[in-house]
Amino acid sequence: MRLDISSETELRRVYAELTGSFGDAAELRPVVQAMAPRGVDTVIRAAVDPSIGAVLSFGLAGTPSELLGDVAHRLVPVTDKDAAALVRALRSAPILFGWRGAQPVDVAALEELLLRVSRLLHDHPEIVAVDLEPVVVAPHGLTVLGATVRAAEPSLRADLGRRSLPAY
Repeated sequence: MRLDISSETELRRVYAELTGSFGDAAELRPVVQAMAPRGVDTVIRAAVDPSIGAVLSFGLAGTPSELLGDVAHRLVPVTDKDAAALVRALRSAPILFGWRGAQPVDVAALEELLLRVSRLLHDHPEIVAVDLEPVVVAPHGLTVLGATVRAAEPSLRADLGRRSLPAY
């Protein structure tokens, strides 16, 4: 595996190196794909809790969420204001906004993804869990590098009330 190949010349050199090391190119079957831009690694999860319904969770990947428990949660469906509040609820949120001179990341794209995951669970009761990790949020856009979606037969709800806010 070779990473950060930035030109055609470098790609040809790496290809020649790999075929020299591993044999015939026909058997090698190389795969070339774009690198995710550098950014802040985040985690987006959603799951259906039988007692309260679908919950959307957000945190920074790694130490902040795993060791320190710096994760924010909202009930699905979320609004645009809920998504913005979810991002800003983290104690580590300043990292997303350019802490200590770092370049701020595309928070609008992150909030849009949170809205889409919320909508996915809200519109499809057969989806019981979504795990996006890591989601690399760059200065312009984001890239989901790992995604798991779990589906199951929708459970019968004990309440018969609405799952969404009324439209005004």
